Amino acid sequence: MMLPTESLWAQLSPSSPQTIRTYLSGHGKDDPVMWDFLCTDGRKSGEWTQIGVPSCWEQQGFGSYNYGKDPMEHRAQEVGHYRHTFEVPKAWKNQEVRIVFEGVMTDAEVKINGRSAGEIHQGAFYEFKYSITDLLEFGAENLLEVTVHKVSANESINFAEREADFWVFGGIYRPVYLETAPKDHIERVAIDAQASGEVMADLFLQGSKAETVRASLLDLQGNLVQKLEVELAKSSEKWTIQAQAQNIQTWNPERPKLYQLVIQLVDKKGRDLHTYTSRMGFRTVEVREGDGIYVNGVRIKFKGVNRHSFYPSSGRTTSKALSIEHAQMIKDMNMNAVRMSHYPPDVHFLDVCDSLGLFVIDEVCTWHSPHLDTEVGRKIVRETVTRDVNHPSILLWANGNETGWNTELDDDYAIWDIQQREVIHPWNIFRKTNTLHYMYFHGLYNDTEAQDRVLFPTEFLHGLYDGGHGAGLEDYWQVMWDHPLCAGGFLWDFADEGVVRTDWNDSLDTDGNHGADGIVGPYGEKEASYFTIKEIWSPLFIEKRIIRDGFNGIFRLENRYHYTSLDQCRMTAKWVKFPGPLGHSEATVIQEQAVHLPAIAPGMKGQIAVDKPSNWHTADALHLTAFDPDGQEIFTWTYPVQLPESVNEPLTEHTFKGPFEITRNEQEIHIQAANTLLAFSAKNGQLMGAKSKGTAIPLENGPVLLGQHAPIDTILVEQRPDRVILTAMFELKRRNQEWVKIAKYSADFIRWTIYPDGMVDLEVEMKNKKKVTGFKGITFSFPEAEVQGMKWLGDGPYRVWRNRMKGTQFQVWENDYNNTVTGESGFVYPEFKGFFSNLYWARIKGRHGNGFTVYCHTPYTYFRMLTPQNPSHDDRKRVSPEFPEGDISFLKNIPAIGNKFQTLDLLGPRSNPENFFGNSDEPLRFKLTFDFRPSTDAQVE
Repeated sequence: MMLPTESLWAQLSPSSPQTIRTYLSGHGKDDPVMWDFLCTDGRKSGEWTQIGVPSCWEQQGFGSYNYGKDPMEHRAQEVGHYRHTFEVPKAWKNQEVRIVFEGVMTDAEVKINGRSAGEIHQGAFYEFKYSITDLLEFGAENLLEVTVHKVSANESINFAEREADFWVFGGIYRPVYLETAPKDHIERVAIDAQASGEVMADLFLQGSKAETVRASLLDLQGNLVQKLEVELAKSSEKWTIQAQAQNIQTWNPERPKLYQLVIQLVDKKGRDLHTYTSRMGFRTVEVREGDGIYVNGVRIKFKGVNRHSFYPSSGRTTSKALSIEHAQMIKDMNMNAVRMSHYPPDVHFLDVCDSLGLFVIDEVCTWHSPHLDTEVGRKIVRETVTRDVNHPSILLWANGNETGWNTELDDDYAIWDIQQREVIHPWNIFRKTNTLHYMYFHGLYNDTEAQDRVLFPTEFLHGLYDGGHGAGLEDYWQVMWDHPLCAGGFLWDFADEGVVRTDWNDSLDTDGNHGADGIVGPYGEKEASYFTIKEIWSPLFIEKRIIRDGFNGIFRLENRYHYTSLDQCRMTAKWVKFPGPLGHSEATVIQEQAVHLPAIAPGMKGQIAVDKPSNWHTADALHLTAFDPDGQEIFTWTYPVQLPESVNEPLTEHTFKGPFEITRNEQEIHIQAANTLLAFSAKNGQLMGAKSKGTAIPLENGPVLLGQHAPIDTILVEQRPDRVILTAMFELKRRNQEWVKIAKYSADFIRWTIYPDGMVDLEVEMKNKKKVTGFKGITFSFPEAEVQGMKWLGDGPYRVWRNRMKGTQFQVWENDYNNTVTGESGFVYPEFKGFFSNLYWARIKGRHGNGFTVYCHTPYTYFRMLTPQNPSHDDRKRVSPEFPEGDISFLKNIPAIGNKFQTLDLLGPRSNPENFFGNSDEPLRFKLTFDFRPSTDAQVE
């Protein structure tokens, strides 16, 4: 229920009585109110002190920390005793007063002035209330006492909540308030507002003076939309009204239109007894057997995620601001759905889903077996549905999780839900649906005996550290999108559950790998998968495009919205040119233009045309940015225009000055050019090190040709007036001792070209292969301790895996060194170490002025920067991919990454460790230019 606005009251009766809410606690984690408190066990136990309410007592320094899988005896003795005094005005004496608890972990016994308010409440995630009118002293101070048992006396509650796979807390962790209403009042209303404008509502009344009702529809600003003509049916249990609204706008996640339904309770003399106001939206939900899930007559697909109600420093105590922040991030990833895992959330999160537009699956808390017993389960279902029934965002009810469902409760939802929404069993084939968790890629084809069920995994691609989520999603989603009986799915899960351990010097704890499952970090730090999801789930899908000389400006696209025509969105195109590795990083915009988006209906395909300026060939890249009808960025797609060699050619021009100095012994070949001294191995032609103006640059032991095991046969050194050429030829392909014939016939050689200005070209050729399971490329050593950061032109700023290529943009990026272990430590993103795609050039910043710049002239080259530290709790090595030897590599292929439950062979084509390079008569070639000069010298040049 919501209170009417001033504008509403101006149009209705200014004197109409309403329900008043008076908070005894704070509203959330940011404004707790201090109550007296005693904890019986663990830290700070055994004496009366104070605690903020709402809160989880562990986060206030009391009791002990428990992950749900911990033995029960570790927490069974923790009991919290709360005391709080509050005054009640004399004017309330003729009112009905209730006390409301939005959530208490877990058994709660409530007393007012020493007398019981009612039966002990069991269940941590459910709102409960007591009528306390007869227990109050009006015009005086009253004492509230609450005894909270962290472990329930009901064993099925403990199995469902206290031993589940998430952090377990204790305390009054959601707000507490008083509700005051006239004796004759509407206690609650259950609304069914269909997309047709038909409204039905069940009214549950207290008192005996009411004769009839009036109903009005208002907008959220309180302006009258229309007065409703109602048909009223009365019974002893409830009153039911029916009405037809005219010219309404429906609710959907793309245009979440909301209204206020205002119902006035009227006596025989036409006087207002009470006014009840509820937000609502008009929409129709259908689960059509053998077909799909329809909202407002449109078959939808869930682009969803599972979300816990959680914040590191406050545990399960959250806030409206946090709900908005999380929902905005979910929407920003182009998601349209969220599953409440594994319990009903704070009511303000559902409010935000209503207003911002997210489909919701609302769930009661069970986790595996045994399930809730029927007696307490029926109370929990009633509390869940009666609180949440009017949220238009809720499409389905989930009766527990992963075999935790009590089938005796399945039909209870319909008792309390006027909309008769379907019930699902997550992880189960049940009634019309198949919600199997973590199905393998081939399982998405749904070709077994359940092929007539609507398929949508309520958990899939289980994220762990850097695996899952975006990795594998592109393959999964293409099948899910194309399959007519698939209604999408829900990733596991939104955020890492890393709790601030007040007993561990405030360090973050994810309980090993149990809580490190998020797309974002504990405080919302965005991992790479965030942006991969944003691109893959973009409602504007653009076909892959590679720009070459014959580019005609045409992009083929598909409208993957459900309700929005593409002409309601907008798009801009930027032709940009990037600076080099020295100086600023901002691109120069050659031309920016609006792109006409045609009226392509949802689900349909079409094309757009990007105007090409006369000098478009001089641009380095084309950026396309799409915006939704509200002006929020959908995504920015980037397309290189120039090949790397064209971009790098003006950056690697040589100044031919100064002589060469060459010295050689059995072990090394030294070549001095200007202020650069290079040392090469006389055995294999590898770089042993470099110096620039006396500063050692520790790039060495390379190039090692990955996958090449043949020995070096010959090393040739040729000095010309403008360069020195050092060539190492492999024995395997030796045809002749003459370089010309080697170049013609050999597929395996290393060639260094040193110029008088100290710049160095490296060319490598190696035999191509049709199928590759290892690495193909070249690698060097460079001490990690000497790396301070890097600046590069290529895809970024995040690293990639073979099965997570999307979500990056092609431009100039700059990252400082970090040693983040994704989801485990550091939480600084982007991670510095890993594989980066589409390298053009990179400047490696050394900690002691000992860095260098490398220009990559070979297209489609992956750049490997150091080796990430493997997470410490990946015993099965599913999210710890192999890296090549060395530290800095230039590669033609990179590995995929698995997830918590699935190995690569189960995740689809892009996850396969085998690469098909194809049959080619041409060898694999790499061409790099190294500049070891300090940046000041290079700028002078």
